[in-house]
Formats: sequence, structure tokens, C-alpha cells
Amino acid sequence: MSDFPPTVDELLETFEDLQEWDERYDFIIDLGRELPEMPAEYQDADHIVEGCMSTVWMHAQSEDAQSPMKIDADSDSIIVKGLIVLLLSFYNGQTPGEIVESDASEYLKSLGLSQHLSPQRRNGLFSMIKRLKVLAAMAVAS
Repeated sequence: MSDFPPTVDELLETFEDLQEWDERYDFIIDLGRELPEMPAEYQDADHIVEGCMSTVWMHAQSEDAQSPMKIDADSDSIIVKGLIVLLLSFYNGQTPGEIVESDASEYLKSLGLSQHLSPQRRNGLFSMIKRLKVLAAMAVAS
């Protein structure tokens, strides 16, 4: 794969090559190991994503509404770290307005996540997306 995060096309190709869900699950864990460490200053109660089974912290900022959002996120769960990487790949390079308007559901569906994640993990994934959209909306408004 190329630089971090991998591109959506790279991920889709890898998921297509991995026929068994166990292999995909292992790949998501490997992605989680590649997640850069989040600055400790953002690992506090103000940055916790509500609605996740695991602890997830998220911080996102943009220089202005036309600049891509810089997203930092982390979790105490390796599989959730991998899910974060999947989201970072989708939202990488998007401006706050693009994030607010984007819909990751087809992307996540094409990865097979909707069928293979537990309801709790799915809820957590959508909680992360919701939190990111809130942070992007705040950046658009400022």
C-alpha cells in the first residue's frame, strides 16, 4: 500500500482479494496497528466519541472551510483502530463541507462491514461518523 492512510481504492481492492471475513478481520486489525499515535492532549473527556463500546477519542480541525480537515483519532481497541483507519481513508483530503455532505454508507457496504460487524461495533462506527460530521459542521460555521 501507499502512504497512510491507504486510499479507498486500495482498501476496496484488498477487501475484494480477501475472500474470507476472518482474513478481512485480520486485515482491519493490521490497519489498526498502522494508526499513528494521537497526541495525548486530545485523549481526554472532551474528545471522547459517545456511543462507542470501546473508548474512542476524535479531534478534527481545518485551517478554514476550504482546507482539508486534519483528523486525529484513537481507541483502546485494536479492531476499532482499524475501523478508524477505514474512516480516515474515506474522509482523507475532504474539506469540512465535503465531510458534512458525504455519505460513507456505500463505501462501508462495499467493504462488507454492515453484514459482518456486531450491532455494537456498527453503532460505534456510525457514532464516529456522526462525531466527525459535527466537528466538520463546527469548522464550516466558524
